[in-house]
Amino acid sequence: MTSHATAPRSLRTRLTDTTIRVFERTIPDPFVLAVFLTFLIAVGAAIWGPQATAANIVSGWYKGFFSIFTFALQITLVLVLGHALAHAPVIQRLFTRLIRLARTPAQAGALIFVSVAVTSFFNWGFGLVMSALLAREIAKRMHVDFAWIVAAGFSGWVVWAGGLSSSIVLAQSTAGSPMNVVEKVTGQVLGLGGMVFAPFNLVPNLVMVLVIPVVLAVLRPRGDSVIALDIAKHPDPILDSVPQGPWTFAQRLEYSWLGSALMGAVGVLVMVFAYLGQVPFAGVNAVILVMFTAGIVLHRYPLAYANAVKNAARQSGSMMLQYPLYGGLMGIMEATGLPGVIAHAFVAISNAHTLPFWSYVCSLVVTFLIPSGGGHWAVQGPFVIPAAVTLHASLPGTTMAVAMGEQVSNMLQPFWAAPVVAMAGVGVQRVLGFTFATFLVGAVVYGASLLLLL
Repeated sequence: MTSHATAPRSLRTRLTDTTIRVFERTIPDPFVLAVFLTFLIAVGAAIWGPQATAANIVSGWYKGFFSIFTFALQITLVLVLGHALAHAPVIQRLFTRLIRLARTPAQAGALIFVSVAVTSFFNWGFGLVMSALLAREIAKRMHVDFAWIVAAGFSGWVVWAGGLSSSIVLAQSTAGSPMNVVEKVTGQVLGLGGMVFAPFNLVPNLVMVLVIPVVLAVLRPRGDSVIALDIAKHPDPILDSVPQGPWTFAQRLEYSWLGSALMGAVGVLVMVFAYLGQVPFAGVNAVILVMFTAGIVLHRYPLAYANAVKNAARQSGSMMLQYPLYGGLMGIMEATGLPGVIAHAFVAISNAHTLPFWSYVCSLVVTFLIPSGGGHWAVQGPFVIPAAVTLHASLPGTTMAVAMGEQVSNMLQPFWAAPVVAMAGVGVQRVLGFTFATFLVGAVVYGASLLLLL
């Protein structure tokens, strides 16, 4: 009886432990990986890049290193403001009520995966933040492997690039956008209905929502394999308390609800004028403003919000050096034309039906080199869209194929896992050991959809 009871666990444990061991031994810290990947790409560009010269490689790296600063600050603010928002008292109470719906670790894994998937479909920024913070709340209330529950949340992010806030989708549906490659090549502006709400995108998303919670439940560490959250090493931020006694003039301003109300009103006015079409309101900046407005209002007074942001900023240190390095890497790629070589190799073996699939496979590879959705599209889009026109392939399908490859490979890309693990306080290698399963399932599900439903 003992043998029968332990056999399934033994198989599961071997699979999980082997995957984690491989990632822990082969994937270094994300910053170290970015350093060596930079030199690897530089060498590859020097060998195969059609415009590769020493000057192009160096100048491309230099330009990319500094050109990503705006994006890096935006993403850091998404992380910091989302972290502060999630620690507002009302949001903490909401998390507590949501977590109570799960009575077992398997239910908790399914709950966080579905919650993040639904949220990320509408807004990738809040979904990314939610995956880490909800995982922390679950780990504080339930005996569960911390890296596993973080991975369950991050896995829910696998739908983001096919959602309504996808940088690739928004660019192709916005007339005059400098990133709208489809419009530049064909004069067409693609609609959301043909991309986000098409069956070839919605069906695989639904399959992932149904399948991944089961896969995560199978992979869940048990017994001695569980490594729980060490709250002593990664404590929660200290909540502010209103000082007692007579207040000074400065304290009356710091703890006044009026300051939060005034800034909240500004944010609401921007959204109102944006709704009326008088203020541009889209993309990352829109996410940041919504988080800022909600955060300062829900923290009730300005000083509480300022202190919440300070506590959150401590989690962003691991990102500050990584983003410029990835920007330099992207600069090398763009300056030397190396992604075009990769893309052309896939296009050469395609026809009208298979081009989206091979574009998807190409995207899976390119994402490891250029993890930013916008930067990725800027490199791959100019090659796959002309190919789609030449082969009379589906333009929405080819566009979404690139987005699908981006979101699936993100499950193994430290670039996006870094802010999640920074917020959660856990090693990225162990988390990727679990999301590897999400990558495998997603690679098959989305690839099959492009072949069968397009």
